Amino acid sequence: MRECDCSKKRKDRSPEEYKSLINRLNRISGQINGIKKMVEESAYCTDILIQVSAVNSALNSFNKALLSEHIRTCVADNIREGDDEIVEELVETLRKLMK
Repeated sequence: MRECDCSKKRKDRSPEEYKSLINRLNRISGQINGIKKMVEESAYCTDILIQVSAVNSALNSFNKALLSEHIRTCVADNIREGDDEIVEELVETLRKLMK
């Protein structure tokens, strides 16, 4: 069973989940550094915009993976334990993500 210590607003992740999230963030960081270099080297605007779009897509993908895991663990565990307040937290989180 997965562990979620949501009462303290932190989560112990499995080694697999941790590695996956960190790998995604490292790729995104590399993309950001590439965009910075493009600006420094006066790359054409359209080329930079395409790379920014790729970063946005990567961040959305990261959010989807993290949100899925959050629902499967923290939300589900809290509901099983009778804590329905987690549903309101999830709704608020989704509202912020959908801006």
